[in-house]
Amino acid sequence: MDERQLSPAIAQLHERVERLLLRHTELQRTNAMLTERLQGMEAERVQLRQRLQDATQRIDKLLLRLDQTHSIPGTPDTQA
Repeated sequence: MDERQLSPAIAQLHERVERLLLRHTELQRTNAMLTERLQGMEAERVQLRQRLQDATQRIDKLLLRLDQTHSIPGTPDTQA
């Protein structure tokens, strides 16, 4: 290979390396953005789980109170 053939090959290789570096940078930014979104969604999921647990506890307490009011002696049975 003479010098003229080597130069276009090196230029082409240089161009490909530059494109790969740009793509790598883009992928790093995308990955950072997706990681941030994932963390936000995980925090939201934890919050929603807590709200669900709180609501379940409130419902359980209401059901318990409802059962207690139906088991009080001397109160009329609503099914009779």
